[in-house]
Amino acid sequence: MWQSSFAAAMRLFLAVELPEHVLQALEDAIVALQGEHPALSWARADKRHLTLKFLGDVEPNRASSVTAAMDRAAVRHRPFEMEVGGLGAFPSFKRARVLWIGVTQESRLELLHHDVEVSCGEEGFEIEGRAFRPHITLARVRSRLELDAARGLARAAKRIDFSATVPVEEITLFESAQGQYRRLYVAPLTGGR
Repeated sequence: MWQSSFAAAMRLFLAVELPEHVLQALEDAIVALQGEHPALSWARADKRHLTLKFLGDVEPNRASSVTAAMDRAAVRHRPFEMEVGGLGAFPSFKRARVLWIGVTQESRLELLHHDVEVSCGEEGFEIEGRAFRPHITLARVRSRLELDAARGLARAAKRIDFSATVPVEEITLFESAQGQYRRLYVAPLTGGR
């Protein structure tokens, strides 16, 4: 259902949201890591999600194209579950730019991502050329870590024991503006119903 109206070009992305109890459990699991590494730019709990597609700046006249693409992709899939757990860093802990919690590669998630890409491509949005590496961003590293700090971060990340099963029941369209994420549209997975 449509939650808002487009007024001007907006920075948009499509995502799978995490339930509140999973967000809280994740926050509890990483609190010690945050304390050990306060210099990292930690994402707030309400900004943690699995990005399916980053659209970038979208003009108001393309709003219906975005929602149509979402609906086409969503109707092809039934709800399913994804497994979340295991901390990592892109490109590596030694040269960390992003600290993340992993999402297990799963065929249903891969197919959903593929169908989102194809549907968006049919509406004229660029298709992502990189492989889909599902993850939830926890923190960004603003300046390069010294080697000892990077090793310490890797050791601390290994001590985090977190795993969760997350229901995937819808695709959400978000706007990113002024450091806030705003939900604009939700396309429920209704395939086979």
